[in-house]
Amino acid sequence: MSLSDEIIYHIFIDRFAGFDINKDDSQPQRIGGNLKAIVKKLPYLKKLGVSCIWLSPFYKAESYHGYDILDFFKVDEAVGTEKDLEELIAKAHKMDVKVIADFVPNHCSEHHPFFVDAKSNKDSKYRSWFYFKSWPDDYLCFLDWKHLPKINLENKEARKYILEAASFWLEKGLDGFRIDHAIGLPKEFLKELAKLAKDKFLIGEVWLFGVKPIHAETIKGINLLKVFENSKKSGLSLEDEAIKELDAINSFLDFTFNSLIKDYLKGNLSGKEFFSKLQQHYKSLDFILPSFLDNHDMNRLIFEVGNDKKLYKIASVLQFSMSQPPIIYYGNEIGLSQAMRIEELPSHGDVQARRRMEWEEQDEEMLEHYKRLCLLRKKIKAMREGEAKLFYADDTRLLAFTKEGEDRLLVIVNPDNANITFNLDLKQINARYLVDLFEDKKVEEAIRMQLEPKGFKMFLVR
Repeated sequence: MSLSDEIIYHIFIDRFAGFDINKDDSQPQRIGGNLKAIVKKLPYLKKLGVSCIWLSPFYKAESYHGYDILDFFKVDEAVGTEKDLEELIAKAHKMDVKVIADFVPNHCSEHHPFFVDAKSNKDSKYRSWFYFKSWPDDYLCFLDWKHLPKINLENKEARKYILEAASFWLEKGLDGFRIDHAIGLPKEFLKELAKLAKDKFLIGEVWLFGVKPIHAETIKGINLLKVFENSKKSGLSLEDEAIKELDAINSFLDFTFNSLIKDYLKGNLSGKEFFSKLQQHYKSLDFILPSFLDNHDMNRLIFEVGNDKKLYKIASVLQFSMSQPPIIYYGNEIGLSQAMRIEELPSHGDVQARRRMEWEEQDEEMLEHYKRLCLLRKKIKAMREGEAKLFYADDTRLLAFTKEGEDRLLVIVNPDNANITFNLDLKQINARYLVDLFEDKKVEEAIRMQLEPKGFKMFLVR
């Protein structure tokens, strides 16, 4: 089982399927998405071409998002039952689709019974399961969020309890976890989790957005101040420096790719700069780095680029051409957008990135584009593991690169508003002929290629 070969589909349970269409999805409330409904959508996901689904937290929790857990061992009745989860896993496995889920070991809800007891009873056995600086009201939490008290995983009993929860769900058939806020977790805990889940996927979330030096005492997996200092010296992102230091597992979400592709599409980087920074990033980290264009905590990329579907397609082509496994956030495949920027709202702005999935009026052209990408990635090995080499780039955003492996790929993208004339001599790339992978046609001679504004080409080199 290799994570590198997967195409992952990220599902926000409450907003994906089975919801009440009359409930307001612009508010931080449950609208009814559930596990049974996801089971019914498995054929859709299989047809799309994904090989692994990633579920948002399904544990008993206070909120629609599931990150404020009340019971680590129960499925939240709002999304279904344990039996529903087992059915989802079993039916997905029959279709050769794996299932991973968010795991949230860093913190729990302030109303979790263990924390309630620890806060109200100074002799509570659970008092040492949390980080009280001055009992009962001063304690460490997830960054500044006092309603999410931090679990003391340096405490043997607390650590054992959380690891037992991980084991419990893995035994139900899960193929692994996306580990929430991995930098908050002690390295020893992550190592024990990796040992427990040795044949499963573990993908760490290492994101330093909103993380400041004042949070150093609650960040247990890395030396936060050292990471800030090293990032200034190396020129690498904070996330890359943090991953290098954490290194207790072998896979981390690729926030640096996410940041670079946004800068490139918005015109902040030329094609040459984008490719160079991307190569520096990949060379600096010897990890599996699943890529994503957006997620549940940030503005959707299609919204960030002004709902420009041509630019968005370029982003998807670049993502699927990289050797790291791609993640599709639900709705990416139909160009699902949002109404407002997260930052424009005084609170709960992240709901904008969590709007309900559109099932009735889907963008069929975008859907077919994503199906083609998934199919090509499965068929062409160079997309999954070839070495990227710069073919052409200049100070505009035009970029052409090859992927060299058992087979060869040539990718050309033009995010600019101008027509580009591109002379392509087959001798330059030692090719007998090319196969245009989106137009299904053979090119057997040198061509003077017109690349339209915000256009792309992807060729198989023969």
